[in-house]
Amino acid sequence: MPPLFSRPTPSVISQGSRTQPAGSTGKDPSRGIGSGIGHGIGRSIVRRAGQWTVRSRVLGAVLMLSALGLLVAGTTAYALERANLNAQMDDSLARSFGEFETLLDTGIDPATRAGFVEAEQLVYLVMQRTLPAPHEGMMGVRDGQAILVANESVNVRLEDDPELISAVAGQAGSPTVRISTFTTSSATYRALTVPVQLAQDPQPTVFVLAFDTHAERSQLNQTFGTFALISLGTLLLIGVVGWLLVGNLLQPVRRLRNTARQISDSDLSQRIAVTGNDDLSDLSRTFNAMLDRLEGSFTSQRQLLDDVGHELRTPITIVQGHLELQDSSDRADVDAVRGVALDELGRMRFLVDDLVTLAGSSRPDFVRAEPSDIGRLTDEVLDKARGLGNRRWAVDSRAEGFFRIDERRITQAWLQLAANAVKFSAEGSTVTLGSRLEPEGLRLWLRDEGVGIPRADRQRIFERFTRGANSKRAEGSGLGLTIVEAIVRAHGGIVELESAPGSGSTFILNFPHAPVAAQPKEDT
Repeated sequence: MPPLFSRPTPSVISQGSRTQPAGSTGKDPSRGIGSGIGHGIGRSIVRRAGQWTVRSRVLGAVLMLSALGLLVAGTTAYALERANLNAQMDDSLARSFGEFETLLDTGIDPATRAGFVEAEQLVYLVMQRTLPAPHEGMMGVRDGQAILVANESVNVRLEDDPELISAVAGQAGSPTVRISTFTTSSATYRALTVPVQLAQDPQPTVFVLAFDTHAERSQLNQTFGTFALISLGTLLLIGVVGWLLVGNLLQPVRRLRNTARQISDSDLSQRIAVTGNDDLSDLSRTFNAMLDRLEGSFTSQRQLLDDVGHELRTPITIVQGHLELQDSSDRADVDAVRGVALDELGRMRFLVDDLVTLAGSSRPDFVRAEPSDIGRLTDEVLDKARGLGNRRWAVDSRAEGFFRIDERRITQAWLQLAANAVKFSAEGSTVTLGSRLEPEGLRLWLRDEGVGIPRADRQRIFERFTRGANSKRAEGSGLGLTIVEAIVRAHGGIVELESAPGSGSTFILNFPHAPVAAQPKEDT
């Protein structure tokens, strides 16, 4: 077999896969991994958020999160694979050191069966038994020159890099076996350097086995370059699909916007078609409910204005007609017209006061509930009601205990019911008040022996400016029972009516709240 190495010219060494040297002791020389990962992220042009639609902002957030996830996953995988590749190179270099250990342990050249005399001889033999990997090269350095080199079939030519030879020559005097990184102007190497010096040969020879790290990592870089291209394609696909999906999800918002544009103060009939049971569907339902409330409020407001105009027109017409026809020279006629005008103006004032009360019933501070003695309140309302008319006033039940109510408002509502009872009952008839504390709450009532209310009028009488069939237009503003119901509702209660024509009426005020457990202490 021809020699694999020659001193004047490089001999031929076939490339092949590395085999495990026999007799390896498994010693692990010092090693290090020199690696760095640099990543640059282009800065994107960002428009002001106020110029973006919700669809664009949601899609932008999704793309940013997706890009961040791909970047973190790719960077982490690249770092792990690169560290694993560095570890594989170090492990391969460390196993190659086993050949030296075998020869040093025996100290015999297998070819001559004699001991080694020169270090160059030992390095030559090791290089004969070493098969470099595809991106690996080797050489022997002595006196600052590469005296032993691999054959031409080895791709990595270490002897062609004078900076590497100079760096290795600096380690010739050191007895330490190293695995280290050498960076030159042409390449970066991960190299095993083994200084060899024998007792008979005072001049050391350094064996160098090194990987070209850039070439070794080229496949890894190519793989993650492909991953980057796939990631860009994935982001593009996410953008297209996300644009369609977000547009579909935001369809209720667009319908809400279009409906809001069509709404005017004269037309609140537009509604959003609701499908599904997600948050946007709930938003649409809430918006429709708001429109229902607004439409009801505007309708009630227009009706109120119409009714107020109608109610005020009569007294104004009466006053105007009397003033136009009065004889200013006739003292008696002037006094008569004055009396009519004052009477009509007083009725207008009562109407305005009632309207102000109704307008305030929707405010949070309309009712100021405090613990009240219901028995005492019942007696006080009875005393005040006696002055409303010549009736037999009585209490058939009196609650004993405290309950949270607004006494002033409850007194107003109770006396309004008493005034109605006087208006629609005969003199000398009985009007009865009552109160009772129950587990469900408080019940107050007023019962009369008047004309009663037909079934068809039981709901209508609580509407603004609505009077029952037995009422007289000239009496009252038509807002009394409306105010009663507003006061009770402000307390969270309801009004019940039991009546029949000719059998009188009973108005029941129900307040479903728990009573106060004990009487509050008086201030000292």
